[in-house]
Amino acid sequence: MEAYVTHRREGSCGILEFGNPAGNSLPGKLLEKLHKKLHHLEEDDQVAVIVLQSMGNRAFCGGASFSEMKGLKTVEEATAFFMGFAKVINQIRNLSKFIIAQVQGKVVGGGVGLVAACDYVIAHESAGVKLSELSIGIGPFVIEPAVSRKIGTTAFAQLSLEAERFKSARWAEEKGLYSSVVSSEESLKKNVTETALRLVSYAPEAVKNLRKLHWKETDHWETLLPQNAEITAKLVLEEATQNILKSL
Repeated sequence: MEAYVTHRREGSCGILEFGNPAGNSLPGKLLEKLHKKLHHLEEDDQVAVIVLQSMGNRAFCGGASFSEMKGLKTVEEATAFFMGFAKVINQIRNLSKFIIAQVQGKVVGGGVGLVAACDYVIAHESAGVKLSELSIGIGPFVIEPAVSRKIGTTAFAQLSLEAERFKSARWAEEKGLYSSVVSSEESLKKNVTETALRLVSYAPEAVKNLRKLHWKETDHWETLLPQNAEITAKLVLEEATQNILKSL
């Protein structure tokens, strides 16, 4: 099975789904497709709310593709790769519609940034979170603004320093990354559907302006996230980092 990104509309709800047999990790092509599909759903006047979900019933997202990182040769190539996360996060930030994340399993690295950028996150109790970047010789620089905005700098520091340990879904809920945590797949889907229907019922102009309020003082992310992508790009090309990646 090949990696994919699809979108469809169910009533007034736009469903954006990605999948990758490699733990739902995100190579550059999938990030670019996510960016394009988000733009399409934003432009569709019949879509009032977006649901972000991933394939299967295990990991929600394995973060950046290790296999692709191993093949990066230049700062330009590496920056372009990490810019994939920057573009998706900024695209979510600029939406005029609420976006819900349906998180069925563990979330690692860049996936934590995508989840943090969403307005409302409903997760299964198995959906632990981990920022593994430090353990491979880089750091969560691109996603830091989104994660810190959601859970605060102290929790971000704890998560980024404990790079080889998963924090539980309940920890993520307590810190504000998850809006709610449920104990079954059935409850997960039911809660996402109910939340989407509730958000769809609100006036579009009110939603648009409330999102602007939620995201106030983040316009500088248009330059900040690319700067952080370049920092990460330089680190991933370090010999020590490449040696770690090759050993995985």
